[in-house]
Amino acid sequence: MENVISVKNMRESDAFTINTSVDSKELMLRAAQGVYESVNWKGQIAIVTGSGNNGGDGYALASILWDKGFAPVLLRVSENFSDDGLYYYKECVKKGVGDIICDSYTDFSQYDIIVDCILGTGFSGVLKNSVAEVIEAINRTDAYVVSVDINSGLNGSNGLAQPVAVKSDLTVSIGYYKTGMFLNDSSYYIKRLVNCDIGIKLLKKQYYLISKEELSHFVGYGSVAISAEEFAREYALNEEEFRTKPIKTVMKESEDSKKIFVVDYMGNKLIVDQGYVYFQSDLIESAEEKYTSF
Repeated sequence: MENVISVKNMRESDAFTINTSVDSKELMLRAAQGVYESVNWKGQIAIVTGSGNNGGDGYALASILWDKGFAPVLLRVSENFSDDGLYYYKECVKKGVGDIICDSYTDFSQYDIIVDCILGTGFSGVLKNSVAEVIEAINRTDAYVVSVDINSGLNGSNGLAQPVAVKSDLTVSIGYYKTGMFLNDSSYYIKRLVNCDIGIKLLKKQYYLISKEELSHFVGYGSVAISAEEFAREYALNEEEFRTKPIKTVMKESEDSKKIFVVDYMGNKLIVDQGYVYFQSDLIESAEEKYTSF
């Protein structure tokens, strides 16, 4: 079973790895390499970047693509950079990778592949209007869209769109799957999902991803199989708390009732067995399925 973790656990595990064994720029390069190996690259490629390390992944990816004979274009939604992001941006400038500051008026229709590196799993709150407009412009295109780490606009903890998110054909999770990839709005925005292991040492195991076959162990025998909407109506004393803290809410009901709950989020399932938490997703991409949709 693969690990599924919280954003907090991911952040702390990432920091621990950087402090003890792997330089942060090397981790960023590994993330970019993992994305590069996950996509059948062709045609005109745009990489849309934000100001943080998710944008840095995009700059490192652009550098790799350039070295492989492609000519990606960087579309930056911000003039700011993280320290590591600036390092790889300068590498792109040295190589001659083109870049512009973009907004909702940018012509995204000319690209065959658009890579979403605007916001990572650390994003919370509500999108700035300018970023939301860029996301909506990306969603209107016919391009093959790849989101790096998570779809920009999705909350990495609970999967809520804030208020909109990038619709991806493929999302490449970095390090470990995060809980928000399987909850609330995530299945609407993510078509296929794969994880890229970059060597981050996990500090704490939390939850697990199970296969569709393993799901049968939790269905029946008095378990409650229920949609998220039905759970909100029948069990959640506070529907807003259920949406923002779904794991905590279902765990409490499972412990109180001594029942297993299988909560369905349109292709993603949250399984809670009195303190034990699992996820199952129809969106996970197997090695055999790679590239088949593009």
